[in-house]
Amino acid sequence: MQNVLKGWLVDNTVTTDDLNDKILQLESAGSADFDDIISEMLKEDTGLRIETLRHSVSLYNRVVARLILSGYSVNTGIFRAVAKFLGIVEGGVWNKEKNSIYVAVTQDKALREEIAKTSVSILGTKSNVMYILETEDRKTGLKDGTATSGRNLVVRGAALKVIGDNETVGVTLTNSEGVVTKLDADMIASNKPSELMLLIPSGLADGEYTLTVTTQYSTGAVLKAPRSSSITLWMGGKSSGGGEDDRPVIE
Repeated sequence: MQNVLKGWLVDNTVTTDDLNDKILQLESAGSADFDDIISEMLKEDTGLRIETLRHSVSLYNRVVARLILSGYSVNTGIFRAVAKFLGIVEGGVWNKEKNSIYVAVTQDKALREEIAKTSVSILGTKSNVMYILETEDRKTGLKDGTATSGRNLVVRGAALKVIGDNETVGVTLTNSEGVVTKLDADMIASNKPSELMLLIPSGLADGEYTLTVTTQYSTGAVLKAPRSSSITLWMGGKSSGGGEDDRPVIE
């Protein structure tokens, strides 16, 4: 099966000097979970029973996770993964409230080869699309997906203005354990369609978070149902993926 990624041309709201500037927004094919992967494997006519495939994949996942969390830099061919420590260790004691473990994942040879064989299909131009293009930590000036607890963060994109009376409307930060922190309304210092200025709550532990903007905003109207856009943030700094490899981190 040939790899094909489909995308829509949308306005690049970050560049204001060129009104014709466009970027490509991925057309999602949906999500795939463990069962979907098994179903795809069955289509390969391996001759193996579904129970055998389930056991093999589950065992593979457990072994890979165990090796990573035992200190190995694991190269699967698809990705390379290594565990990292985040946070300042005070008094030589590990504190789960302030310290965390983060697994950095970088694309490896097999995935790069598949990327080289992937074609892109442009579906056309799509208007009124909501998306997050980038973030900027105002403390450091970095636009690499990092953020600082208790400091300002700029979020740039399109149709991001936070309006609407639905209870889900607003900005949330969700940590790797699924704990959600919702920003108070007065923590959105600037609220524009193309840019939000947020005050990140103080006291958030270092680690990976999902920033989600939910709004009923639409150009010239208010939507009946809210819509959302999300991006991954690294509080307290982003892992480099092992030090020996500067290839892009898979999000």
